[in-house]
Amino acid sequence: MSQKPVVQDIGPQPNAFDIENATKDNANYRTVAWSGKYLQVTLMSIEPGQSIGLETHPDTDQFLRLDAGKGQCKMGPAKDNLNFVQDVEDGWCITVPAGTWHDVVNTGTEPMRLYAIYAPVHHAAGKVHATFEDAERDEDAGNDEPPAWSVQPPKSRPDKHA
Repeated sequence: MSQKPVVQDIGPQPNAFDIENATKDNANYRTVAWSGKYLQVTLMSIEPGQSIGLETHPDTDQFLRLDAGKGQCKMGPAKDNLNFVQDVEDGWCITVPAGTWHDVVNTGTEPMRLYAIYAPVHHAAGKVHATFEDAERDEDAGNDEPPAWSVQPPKSRPDKHA
């Protein structure tokens, strides 16, 4: 029997991996799986009753896809005006336009496993955060910056978290 390949961010080099199984196997809040010049792939695991965290990325579009579990997606023009609400489950995708406040809450009884694609690159290459709190702490300390090889928009508008 062959061993499952370990997903490792090798930077802007060609790569191929089984994203569905890698997503289902990921138990970390966020694992950066691949960082290119213009986009990034991260794997996420959200525990029951928890969420990805209400946030907006002014200059970053996002694509999320659930590979296990179920949840509720909320989006809108302001953190207190989340006028788009949709229940989602395994196989569903969520597209988040830049500048849109968004959150996905795990409404199920098992971990919700999903992957996110950011364009442009949003996190440090290869970064692994076991918990939401670890991710917030790293971001607040400036330890989760996109790699130098990535192409970034002007830093005129920082991300916001509720």
